[in-house]
Amino acid sequence: MVQITRFLSVLSVAAVGLALSLKRDVAKVESDIATISTQVTTLDNAIEAYPTSGGTLVAALGIHTDATNLVTTLNGATTDATANGALDETDARTILNSVEALEPTILDALTDIVVKKPAFAALPIGGIPALILQDLKNLKTATVAFAGALISAAPADLTAEATQLQNNITAAFDPAIAAYSS
Repeated sequence: MVQITRFLSVLSVAAVGLALSLKRDVAKVESDIATISTQVTTLDNAIEAYPTSGGTLVAALGIHTDATNLVTTLNGATTDATANGALDETDARTILNSVEALEPTILDALTDIVVKKPAFAALPIGGIPALILQDLKNLKTATVAFAGALISAAPADLTAEATQLQNNITAAFDPAIAAYSS
């Protein structure tokens, strides 16, 4: 009887530890999304602030730095989401809503970067459009990976909605990539 009691006690402690670990991992993913949100807004603001003519190399390189920082954060968030494993309904819905809230800012940044291409091309030092093209490709790759990690962890009833969101966001990269490829 004492052995069974000890076994149940150990099992209970292990179950609580596992539950706390999963909640911590979900909290980490949610924290990653909050950081992504901040960085997407920073990038969008930098792109919006860049003038359609007369921009500086420093400001253009600042946009590149913002994009690079976002790629790094997305890659880390992908690792965290993958490590988390399957999400329950409540956590998955919270995460999906947080990512959906990012969509308008992402779409705005991608639209604005296309409008600003002539200003980047007019800089006295060449190569900025090629740098932005590489940033766009890296951002798309990192976004697809992060969305894929979240979709694979989502409950089946949220997969279609999450996949549609991923498709909307990643498709928005295509016109920007095309604009900087020509």
